[in-house]
Amino acid sequence: MKIYSQNPVATLLLTAALLAPSTVRALPSFARQMNMQCTDCHTEFPLLNAFGRQFKLSGYTLSDNPVQLPPVAVMLMPSFTHTQAPQVGGAAPGFGDNNNWAITQVSLFYAGRLFGPFAENLFGKEGAVIANKFGIFSQTTYDGIGKDWSWDNTELRFADTATVGEKDVTYGIYANNNPTMQDPWNTAPAWGYPFSGSGLAPGPAAGTLIDGGVSQQVGGIGAYAMVADKFYFDLGGYRTLGVHLQKTLGLDPAGQTQITGLAPYWRFAYDKPADDGRWEFGTFGMAANTYPGRDSSAGHDRIVDYGFDTQYQFSRGPHDLTAMATLIYERQNWAASEALGNTDNASDSLRNLKLTLSYLYDKTYGATVQYFEINGSSDAALYSGSATGSPASDGFVLQASYLPLNKSGGPSAWSRSNVKFSVQYTIYNRFDGSRLNYDGAGANARNNNTLYFEAWIAF
Repeated sequence: MKIYSQNPVATLLLTAALLAPSTVRALPSFARQMNMQCTDCHTEFPLLNAFGRQFKLSGYTLSDNPVQLPPVAVMLMPSFTHTQAPQVGGAAPGFGDNNNWAITQVSLFYAGRLFGPFAENLFGKEGAVIANKFGIFSQTTYDGIGKDWSWDNTELRFADTATVGEKDVTYGIYANNNPTMQDPWNTAPAWGYPFSGSGLAPGPAAGTLIDGGVSQQVGGIGAYAMVADKFYFDLGGYRTLGVHLQKTLGLDPAGQTQITGLAPYWRFAYDKPADDGRWEFGTFGMAANTYPGRDSSAGHDRIVDYGFDTQYQFSRGPHDLTAMATLIYERQNWAASEALGNTDNASDSLRNLKLTLSYLYDKTYGATVQYFEINGSSDAALYSGSATGSPASDGFVLQASYLPLNKSGGPSAWSRSNVKFSVQYTIYNRFDGSRLNYDGAGANARNNNTLYFEAWIAF
């Protein structure tokens, strides 16, 4: 296999992904590595608790070395989707207009210490001390809707600790393929709620660049530090991967927003104890020069995202509560897009607000409610699918979950396994500019309301 890339970050990430063995053991890799249950790192997975955030900051390398198995795992997500109104022509190729069953995705993971439990055998005792500071999160996913395989969230880290001016510091460097993937809080987009959703239901067309706009299409490097268990700093940069490399990894680069040069990424957060929990607030963002649709003939656009977030989380007896708020404001200068006729305006703005409350009782019964809003400048060319030329969408996501194995970790024959059964209902007040009542184009926001059943099985 020949790889066409002069991007060292891309080469590093691809190497990390290819290191993952194809044999999959029936044990979640992090739980096996730590000899712990899922509840030690999560409330309702994948929502992290304080120890889970520390595990991530430590580069996925903390270990109790309980077993001599590589850090591999599997995830299956069978689902059922019902939308309020049928989707004429089918929800996707090979699916009906409504009431569709699917295997939403199947994912293979190599995640934990990079060399698993074998570092000492490979490098000796002294070498293993350094080798065990390298961690990896490598996910390869089969998309049951698109019927194809591709690389998914992938990250390679080196992490260590130090003392600076009598302050404890956890620090590290990373290379990954999704901005905010490295963040330890679930307020950042890559691991934000909703953690999963239907690929067979309509969704708002507008979205900010940092919130999934370039996921898996980029390679980035950066460095972070958590000082005195309070102050978090992260600086990095991202660049779009080459066409041939993306195709090799299972992606279709056609029509992508291409980052040219290096797009700087920044993150600062303050985290403090608060009663029986912790309270975090911070800011993050990314600034990118981009070619629309990978077309460089008219120069480049300029997109800058500013994010603000806060999270309060506490655990008391059988109760786990997490409250999160995230606001992303995007400033868009369309020097190239306007010249190419992709936008009517020379500049636009977009904002994305998410307010989320998640509750878990007895580590078993979960309930989450989220209000979301996307809004910004009207631009008929940019939002050509909207009858009003507006990106406005807002509504609620309601979810109830049942995690029968969350405390026990599954039967002895299938230890450290977990499963989450969820029912999720998405309600739209506005959808791509359309409101509750029929407008001139015959659209109704609530036609897109979605009832979604899912089993999230990890083993």
